[in-house]
Amino acid sequence: MRGQEAVNMSGGSEIPKLSSGDPFVELAQELQSEIAARAHELFEARGGAHGSDRDDWLRAQAEILVNVPLLVTETEAELIVRADVPGIAEDDLEVRVAPRAICIMGKRRLIDSPAGEQIVYSERSADRIFRTLTLPTEVDAQTADAVLENGLLEIRLLKAASGKKILVRSRAASA
Repeated sequence: MRGQEAVNMSGGSEIPKLSSGDPFVELAQELQSEIAARAHELFEARGGAHGSDRDDWLRAQAEILVNVPLLVTETEAELIVRADVPGIAEDDLEVRVAPRAICIMGKRRLIDSPAGEQIVYSERSADRIFRTLTLPTEVDAQTADAVLENGLLEIRLLKAASGKKILVRSRAASA
């Protein structure tokens, strides 16, 4: 993929676009390549008939990436991003923060079936998450804090000081 094109790597309905200058574009391009390869496999498995390219892409994306629903709230001082990441351990999550964006990455550990059992049906084929979000305001990446509890990842981001309010005092005239 050329640097000026947008990379779409979102699991949600609101789809952020990454372009060549964004901090997570290389990670997104790696996943994009993997999804494209799987979509091509699906295309060939259907006999190479055109007309279902989008379906092949969406199926490949669903097979590779877990959908990560987000809730973003804002206070006067901070942004709070909450992401549903059930089944992903703290050690398997990575959050990267840039002044105007965040990236949540992770991998769910595969559960082996007990000896003598084989998996007959599973809806848990995807085991990775990769979610980027363009933030509505600039944040201080150095003060970001993330907590994982019961499958909910909460990321607190302090807004960057933009035109800090200061107290104006008058100086008494000297005699």
